[in-house]
Amino acid sequence: MNKIQKVALRQQAVYIPATAMNGAAGMNPDTALLVANMARLGFGVTERLLRALEKTDAATQAQILEQLRKVMGTDLNWAPLVKNWSVPTGESYADHIITYFANLLGLTGGTKLACGCLIPPHTFPLDRYNGCPFCGTPLETAAIEDYGQNKKLRVLDLWTLEDAEQYLENLLASRTALDATQQSSLRRLLTELPLPEGKIAMRETAVTVIDILIKQGRAEKAQVLFNTPTDILRYLWFKHTGFLQLVAPKTIIARMQRNNVGPRGARQDQSAKTAAAASLKLKYRREDALIAARWINGLSMDAAKICADMHPKRQMWVRFIRALRLPEYSKRAGFEHLRTILDKFYREDYDVWQGRLDQFRLRHDASSTFYLLQQRPGLFARSLFANMLWFGPEVTIEAFSKIADQVPARLLFTLQMYAEYYFDPASTRVVRPLGGTAKSLSANRLLALYTAEELEQMQRAVAGLCLEVTRKRFAAIPAAGRTMYIDPALYKIPLAIGDRSEQIQDLPAALMGTRFPLQGNTIRLFMQWGKGLPAQHLDMDLSCLISYEAHVDYCSFSRLQTTGCKHSGDIRSIPNQVGTAEYINLDVEQLAAAGARYVTFTCNAFSSGSLVPEMVVGWMDSRHSMRISNKTGVAYDPSCVQHQVRITRGLAKGLVFGVLDVAARDIIWLEIPYEGQVIQQLNGNNVAGLLKKLEQKLTIGQLLEIKAAAQQMQLAGTTGADEVYTAQWALDTAAVTQLFVD
Repeated sequence: MNKIQKVALRQQAVYIPATAMNGAAGMNPDTALLVANMARLGFGVTERLLRALEKTDAATQAQILEQLRKVMGTDLNWAPLVKNWSVPTGESYADHIITYFANLLGLTGGTKLACGCLIPPHTFPLDRYNGCPFCGTPLETAAIEDYGQNKKLRVLDLWTLEDAEQYLENLLASRTALDATQQSSLRRLLTELPLPEGKIAMRETAVTVIDILIKQGRAEKAQVLFNTPTDILRYLWFKHTGFLQLVAPKTIIARMQRNNVGPRGARQDQSAKTAAAASLKLKYRREDALIAARWINGLSMDAAKICADMHPKRQMWVRFIRALRLPEYSKRAGFEHLRTILDKFYREDYDVWQGRLDQFRLRHDASSTFYLLQQRPGLFARSLFANMLWFGPEVTIEAFSKIADQVPARLLFTLQMYAEYYFDPASTRVVRPLGGTAKSLSANRLLALYTAEELEQMQRAVAGLCLEVTRKRFAAIPAAGRTMYIDPALYKIPLAIGDRSEQIQDLPAALMGTRFPLQGNTIRLFMQWGKGLPAQHLDMDLSCLISYEAHVDYCSFSRLQTTGCKHSGDIRSIPNQVGTAEYINLDVEQLAAAGARYVTFTCNAFSSGSLVPEMVVGWMDSRHSMRISNKTGVAYDPSCVQHQVRITRGLAKGLVFGVLDVAARDIIWLEIPYEGQVIQQLNGNNVAGLLKKLEQKLTIGQLLEIKAAAQQMQLAGTTGADEVYTAQWALDTAAVTQLFVD
C-alpha cells in the first residue's frame, strides 16, 4: 500500500483500497485527529476523501499520516548553523583568520568544541551557533517547531485501485519519455499491480518494464519488447549505469573526473578517472550472458539491418560482445542467427544508412538526401531546420510535407514551438548533450545567408505545416460533444515535450516551465541533505544568483548577506543519519526596489563528487510571515512548502532548481545541471536561454484550443461542457500525451 500511496501523493491524492474502507460511516475522533495533523503539514482533504477516511481503521490512518510525514521530512534534522539567522552574528574574515592561526599554532585559551576546534575569545559569538562556526560541523540537532503557518492547504483527493490501474496504463502508453518521477511511479506500480495488456509507446518505458519482468523471473516475456539491438543495448547499459539513455562511457568518465574537484578548485584527482573507468568495466555471469545471447538471436530483423543498427554504437557493442561471451554462444546449436550477425558485424559487411545520407548531403544532392530522410520521418523532423538552411526552404518543406502525416505528434509540436526560436539570428540556443550539462550555442551561421523576411517566411512555413497536420489529425477523430471547457490554469502549463526532469518530485509533480505565483513577500529556499548517512564531512551548498540590468550579485556561504538575501550559514559536515539543513531568505520587496530582475536558485557539491543522493531542495512561500526559531534557528514548516525535488543518482555537480521572476512575482520551476563547485561558475546565459526556450513552448490550453477548432467544438466557461479539462486532469502528464494523435 505504501508504494502506491507515494504515487498517489504525486497525483495530489491519497490511496485507499476498497478493502480498507470497511468501517461505519460518520466522523470519529481518529479521523478528526488525522485531518488536523494533515492540515499541520499543509494538506487538506476533499469531501470524497473525508468520507472514505471515516470508513478506515486507525492502523490505515496511521500509515497515511506516516507516509505524509516521511515525504515532508518531519523526522529529519532541520537545524542550520546559526540560531535566529535573520539577525547577523557579526562574524568577520578576521575571526576566521585568528581562529585558523590559533589552531595551527596549538595555542591555548578560548573554548574547545567537540569537533576539536579551538575558538579564541572575542571572535565568534558561540551562543549564536548550533555547531562550530570555523569548520562548519553541526553539534546540535533540532526538530521542526512551527507547523501550519500557511493556511492555504494543498487539497488531496481520493485515489482508488481503479485510479492506480488507469494511471499505470497511462504511463505505459505515454507518447513522451517519462521523467524521473514518472519512472519511479512506474516501478512502484509494477511491483504492486499486474502488467496490463497493451503497447508500450516509448523505449525508455519498455526498459523499465523489462527490468521488472527479469526481477520477477520472466526474462522470456521480455523478448517481444526488443525490436532492435539498440533496445537490448539500452537495457544492458541501464542495468550497468542506471541511465535510461545511451550515455557514452567517455562522457560519464569525463563528468565524474571533473566533479572530483578538491576544495577551493584544487587540481583534479587523476585517481577519479581511474575509478570511474573501473566502475564501467563489464562483467557478466554466464546465466545473464545466455539471456542476452537469446535476446539477440531472437531478433526478427535481417542480420545486415541488425549490424547497421549496431554501427552507431560500435565501440560499445565490441565491449559488450566480449563481456557477454557472444562468440562462444554463437557456436551452439540454435544460435545460427547470432552467428551470422557477429560474422557480418566483425567483417563490416553491411551498409551504413547515416554514411550514405552524409555523402549525399555533402554533395548537395537534395533529391537523394530527402529520399533517404523520407524513409525515417522522425530523423527528417529533427533535422528539418538545418536542411531548410542547407538546401533551401521551398524544396525542403515540399519533401517534408509528403511524410509529415507519419511524424510523431510530439515532434510536430516541437517544430512548431521552436521555429521562431531557431530562425532568430540574434538568439542564443541552449542545448544539453546526452549526459552533459546545458551549453549555449550561437545561432546557425547559415542564417546569415538569408534576409529577415526569408527567415520569417521559414518560421511561418514550419508553423503552418505543423498546425495543419495537427488539425487534420484532430478532425479525423469524432468529437465527444459540442462544447469544451478549458481550465485557465492550463494556459500556464507547458506540454511535456523535452526538458525531462532527472530529479524526483514527491509532492504533486510539475512540468518544467510551470510558474508558481507568490503568496507573500518572502521566499525561503531550503536544502536538506545527509539523510540515512553516517556522520562525515559532506559539504553541499545552497546559493542564489541575483541578476540586475547591468550586473549580478550572489548570496552563498561566502556572502551570507546581500541586498534582499540572508543565508543561514555554511555547514560542511553532517550528523549521523538525520542530515542537516541550510536556508536562504529572499525579500521580494527589497529585491524589486533594488532593481533585481531574476533570482536563480542553485545547489552545489563543494565536496569532491556530485550532488549527494536523497538531497531535498525547494522553496517555501506563505501569505503570512514565516517564523525562524530563536532557540535553534529551524525555519522549515512543511505547510509552507510550495515545491520541492529530491536529488537522485546522477552526474550533476551543480543544479539550478528554480528562478524567481521579480517583476512578475512568480517562481519558474526548471532544472539545469551545470559543472560548478560554487555559484560563481554558473553561466547566466544558459539560464536566460532556457527561460526563452520555455516561453516558446506550446501550453496544454493552446493545444486544446487547436483540438476544439479542428473538431468544431465551442469553448464553454463552465465545467458543464461535454469535454472538461481541469488542472487536476493535467497532473497526470502521461494522460495529457493522449492528445498527441499520431
